[in-house]
Amino acid sequence: MPTPLPPQVKLSARQRAILQSIARSRTSPYRLVLRAKLILEMDAGANNDPIARQMKINRETVRYWRATWLSQVSKLEQAEAESKDDKALEQLIEASLTDQPRAGAPATFTAEQICQIIAVACESPADSHRPISHWTPRELADEVIKRKIVESISVRSVGRFLKSGGFEAASDRVLAQCQTQGPGEVC
Repeated sequence: MPTPLPPQVKLSARQRAILQSIARSRTSPYRLVLRAKLILEMDAGANNDPIARQMKINRETVRYWRATWLSQVSKLEQAEAESKDDKALEQLIEASLTDQPRAGAPATFTAEQICQIIAVACESPADSHRPISHWTPRELADEVIKRKIVESISVRSVGRFLKSGGFEAASDRVLAQCQTQGPGEVC
């Protein structure tokens, strides 16, 4: 049984020109270039499966962007009728090709807090009057809470921050060594 044909995408000359410009751009983000190419292929009459095979992407992605574009058609037509300026239309097209914010919990820690946690990890534990030679995620979590950098933090979160950036807890006083070298010596 043949699959039903997807709804057709029909572009105006101005929309096509703007999408072609985005598709050829070497400075636009890749995701924007890919989506512009998708819409141009749809305008040429291609169905979802051939577009997906040609561009080596999932056909659900093609289907999603076809539906997203078609939901914006009236807005684009209205903007095109109201404005002679292609810049406003281009901004609206780029907004139509941009991902919508995803649901999810807001970040628990600010970038500044994470930087401060990593900075504490670079210090010697002895400087914080800790009777240990190396920071552990548990000791580090206790110290940043004690310093009121954060109200609370799990040991696992501390470990994730250190691991995600390729950081390891300092095993020696790295920064202190650099400061104690003589003038003109490079760390």
